[in-house]
Amino acid sequence: MKSSDFSPVAGLMRGVGDALLEWRDDPEQRRILAPAEYKTVADRKAHDLIVAGLQDLFPGVPVLSEEAAWDDERPETYWLIDPIDGTASWYEGFVGFATQAAFIHRGTPVYGIVHAPAMGKTWEGVRAEDLSCAWLNGVILKQLVLSNRLLLCDNYPEPRRAAGILNRRLPCTGYLESGSLGIKCCLVADGTADLFVKDVVVRDWDIAPVAPIMATVGGVLCLPNGMEFSFEGPMEKPLGILAARDKDLASLAIDALAQQGN
Repeated sequence: MKSSDFSPVAGLMRGVGDALLEWRDDPEQRRILAPAEYKTVADRKAHDLIVAGLQDLFPGVPVLSEEAAWDDERPETYWLIDPIDGTASWYEGFVGFATQAAFIHRGTPVYGIVHAPAMGKTWEGVRAEDLSCAWLNGVILKQLVLSNRLLLCDNYPEPRRAAGILNRRLPCTGYLESGSLGIKCCLVADGTADLFVKDVVVRDWDIAPVAPIMATVGGVLCLPNGMEFSFEGPMEKPLGILAARDKDLASLAIDALAQQGN
């Protein structure tokens, strides 16, 4: 597929983002359907909007979602969506939530979009026949470069768990608190942060939209032990995720985490 085939998707996701902002003040949309998973009516309605829009734009291409069941075997080509990445942030009035989607072909995310409506930011990345690049709000992102800065990113007020280990063992120069998994990875991709790690279960719909963005700017996206983050097999990845500015920084982080029990 060509990069232009994905051009209408940003408009669809921005429309969903506008709806999410409006729904924050609507008691019905805020109604929690599954307390244990923090799922709301808004999650379901955002799912419906995205699925309908993608099926209109890409007839015949299946849409898999966090909000719907699917068979264990994945299609060769499909969309994978996360209607609200960071529902808790959306619900509590914070800006760190996004609506996101990835187009996956033969196990490779070809196109990804992460739209954070409360932040006014839309990250996109594409690895198509005619173009391989990423952009933020329509402006092409530069290739990431080596730097003496080491700005760590996570969603707590201060570094905890794996981020706490890295903060103690690496020469971090700062810490940035942010929201959803997708947004934190995008902050590494656009150069706002340098390193993000999460040592809890993550799922493919959290990470697939970011994969083309990170790949096209030269960033590293892998499991915290350095193994490949595969978009095949189970959707759940128990080990978590690591996003780094460059290979050298990724190696430092992987080594620091490996020494955790020492």
